[in-house]
Amino acid sequence: MKRIIFYVMLIWSVSFILADSAQEILAAVDELIVFNNSDISAEYKIVKRDPGGATTTNVTTIFRRDRTDQFLILILEPVSDKGKGYLKTGDNLWLYDPIGKSFTFTSARERLQNSSARISDFTRSDYSADYRAVRSSEEKLGVWDCTVLELEATNDTVSFPKMKIWVSEDNLIRKIEDYSMSGQKMRVSAIPQYQKIGDKWLPVKMVVLDYFRSKRINGKTEYERTTITISRPSIALLPDSLFTKEYLERVNR
Repeated sequence: MKRIIFYVMLIWSVSFILADSAQEILAAVDELIVFNNSDISAEYKIVKRDPGGATTTNVTTIFRRDRTDQFLILILEPVSDKGKGYLKTGDNLWLYDPIGKSFTFTSARERLQNSSARISDFTRSDYSADYRAVRSSEEKLGVWDCTVLELEATNDTVSFPKMKIWVSEDNLIRKIEDYSMSGQKMRVSAIPQYQKIGDKWLPVKMVVLDYFRSKRINGKTEYERTTITISRPSIALLPDSLFTKEYLERVNR
């Protein structure tokens, strides 16, 4: 009986150590990609390729103020959607339609411009608060030695209740798999390259495969593929007035 108790206590101890280590990795990831000490803005080119080859392109400018969890996404292209915007202040997220000159509530879980990307992909990340690690392993991913963390959400505000992330030794995420609550794979994202902005890091490119949008073509399954290229990053201070409904209305006049 004493031996059984010893092994149970040992398993518990190892589990707690692994959990603490995993949370430390998540906190280290957040530290590198959250811009709490400056604003951040950049241009995002979003190219969606449908199964079979048809493509659509969107160009947006994204402004973030991570320390107050505010952001504004302004659509520049295509011309038919120019001036459309997404604005988050506090707990509210609005979609602005410049044609109807109206604001409607929306969710960060929604797709951006009908692509494989979700609005939450472009906002402040908070892995250490939003998720807890339930399993950890080591794996080689291309040239990177990675820690693979299987995550479960700690709240219902996130876009995906379960995730797997591949974190390289420099504490940057290189691959993400998003899952439903039942464990069905929904998306796979790759982040092959980052750019350093001040003491923080921003992806250069992200590639997202949507497992809910696929088609059999010539005997093979093709998934909708969204490629996001990030350029012209800046950490210059942004005016407070930018994160307002009035700004979206004014920029469309």
